[in-house]
Amino acid sequence: MIASVLIIVFSTALLLYWVRYSCALLLQNGQSESLQTIDHATFRAGEIQNRLSTDSQLAPLHAQLQRDYEVLTYLAKNASGLHLAGMEERLLVWDYKMMALWYSLTQTAAPEQARQALREMASVLTFLAGRIGERAGVQSEA
Repeated sequence: MIASVLIIVFSTALLLYWVRYSCALLLQNGQSESLQTIDHATFRAGEIQNRLSTDSQLAPLHAQLQRDYEVLTYLAKNASGLHLAGMEERLLVWDYKMMALWYSLTQTAAPEQARQALREMASVLTFLAGRIGERAGVQSEA
């Protein structure tokens, strides 16, 4: 019985580690590509990443990230051809949700961990917005 519980716990920990590592690699490899196709007037994830190092209040930044996430998911669900169907994109959506949970758990007790969670959430949104922008054929005028 104890061995079964240990195997389940260990397997779950390894799965979570794999998900986090895979997401980190996806974000690292896709960071430069996605910045070229984002409409900066609509999505503020890049701006929020810059503000995370200077702003002391994290709640407004989290609210803006949630707004961007809702806009992206709305577009993905309702716009023709812009769905987030790839395994990479689904994995990043799960990562976003895990980081949102981590942010809510750490926002008062460990603000630096909460800041890191918001930073990763912004990276995920930047990546996903870039993918949607590529599919829509939209180019940034930066």
